[in-house]
Amino acid sequence: MSEIAERLSELEQLGLGRRLRMISGPQGPTVLLEGKPVLLLCSNNYLGLADHPRVREAAAEAAMRWGVGAGASRLVSGTMTIHRRLEERLAEFKGSESSLLFGSGYLANLGVISALAGPGDTIFSDELNHASIIDGCRLSRADVVVYRHRDMEHLQWSMHRHGSGEGRLIVTDSVFSMDGDVAPLQQIADLADRYDARVVVDEAHAVGNLGRGGRGAVAEAGLEGEIDVVIGTLGKALGSYGAYACASREMIRYLINSARSLIYSTAPS
Repeated sequence: MSEIAERLSELEQLGLGRRLRMISGPQGPTVLLEGKPVLLLCSNNYLGLADHPRVREAAAEAAMRWGVGAGASRLVSGTMTIHRRLEERLAEFKGSESSLLFGSGYLANLGVISALAGPGDTIFSDELNHASIIDGCRLSRADVVVYRHRDMEHLQWSMHRHGSGEGRLIVTDSVFSMDGDVAPLQQIADLADRYDARVVVDEAHAVGNLGRGGRGAVAEAGLEGEIDVVIGTLGKALGSYGAYACASREMIRYLINSARSLIYSTAPS
């Protein structure tokens, strides 16, 4: 038995084996799963936009006008006027000065976190943050301090003990995907002010569900324009694919020059 086969067998024995299940047709409340009609309760297509007639029509029209691929990274020839228009609309929607498109939420978290923290800095990360945040922390090569879930006393204790004199970054989901609870964003912002830290908030599961007009948990907390970087995805409530970071114009300029997952990835179609 090869090493790979042994590892696969070990994963199966641990109950960690994964497989891809085939869905026929578009996403919706009910789908054909491997040929059988089922009720779909695990999708992130919260508002049903992935198969909404107006969205489908707009996507078809856009494909005819703009094509189906950007052809290059954002910094080569991949940035198109339609990208700029979407970034302007997203910034307006999220109450920020500017925004920047990424290929996916995973790429956005990798790029933003590793651009804002590096060796010698300290990242404070909620223990239930998404895997993309965890991997962004690892990629940064910063010191990572994991605080107990939503525990602001533990976060304050951690910030008091770690990272004195270096750059500090607090990163958290706003709505946690597995539990559905919400980060105490006002308290996080207050601690960031107290300890001179930047804050990154991932709104992947909040947009469309919380805040006025579905603007997310940051808006619901009254913190629009006060969080250093707000990350969101187009692939959940908004029904499509891709992601964005909203921040000040200065911060967006910095990310354009520093976020490797933006610099070295083909632009979203």
